[in-house]
Amino acid sequence: MDRSALAKIEIGRRGVSATELVQFAQVFDMRVEWFFDDAPQAVLSRRQAAEPGASSPSVDRFTERLAREVEFLQRTGGIELAATPAMPFPETVEQAEDAATEARGRMGYDREEPSTELSKRVASLGLLVFSWELGDSGADGASILLEQGGVAVVNGSYQTGRRRLTLAHELGHYLFGDEYSTDWSVVGTLAPTREKRIDLFARSVLLPSAAMESRWRGGDNTRVDAVCLASEYRVDMTTLARRLDELGVASPEESALVRATRTRQSDIVELGLLVADELAPPMLPDAYVKAVLNVYRSEQVTAARALGLLLDTWQEEDLPDLHTLPADAVWSFVS
Repeated sequence: MDRSALAKIEIGRRGVSATELVQFAQVFDMRVEWFFDDAPQAVLSRRQAAEPGASSPSVDRFTERLAREVEFLQRTGGIELAATPAMPFPETVEQAEDAATEARGRMGYDREEPSTELSKRVASLGLLVFSWELGDSGADGASILLEQGGVAVVNGSYQTGRRRLTLAHELGHYLFGDEYSTDWSVVGTLAPTREKRIDLFARSVLLPSAAMESRWRGGDNTRVDAVCLASEYRVDMTTLARRLDELGVASPEESALVRATRTRQSDIVELGLLVADELAPPMLPDAYVKAVLNVYRSEQVTAARALGLLLDTWQEEDLPDLHTLPADAVWSFVS
């Protein structure tokens, strides 16, 4: 399309044909009806806020798409999410630690238990988590608060530990009622005060203080402790080192050694470590997939629409068989 034609469309001096609208939808990987429907309220609020430099086009676009699809499934009765717990934002370090302890309790973890299968546990709080390869130049993740429940996106292009930290961070945004958030470099150290509180909350969810204080020995055992704890609690060494620092259970020298530690193949064999690839992309939450299958079985959507809802991670032959109506069933519709 010529630039002049596009400019006329933008200022309202030229219409758009149905064919052109379909082409636009294909280019932007969206559905045609989304040009006419309002975006989720959180998306509109984010756009009105116009936060400079905070957006990540690929992550934001993908998150908006998922929010629209989840709201569609909610309208059709395919899925029902729990309401956001709406916890008060932690204004102090102590409150951030307490919030993490409360969140862990709501998800069914005890004081020292590793937060395994975190994506499934957060679903019980109404947050649906998707992991998708969005490139190592994109944001770590994003979250969006819906009228009922929420959606979190984790950039699957990063390693397991960083993906889990991102999810814990997005959980914080969700629990504290942030309408829409895009997060860059959750493992970084430079962040506004609000983000620092959520960073602390996320580390506390993954590495509870009770476990770190009782398990850490340090000294000559520093490297072994680091490798074992990072494997069991499924975090990266940078996150572990920062957690030990803020709890004051490791010396500066020990923390430096933790940061420099890399898990070796020999460690995995000799220490019997668990090798996990949690949140590996593409990952769609079970509740979401079941909702898509529900609306497909009830014939509220076609096979093509169901595959679109499943982000083309399935083939048509993977869908369940539909109940075949008898030949005379047509009379029940016309009589």
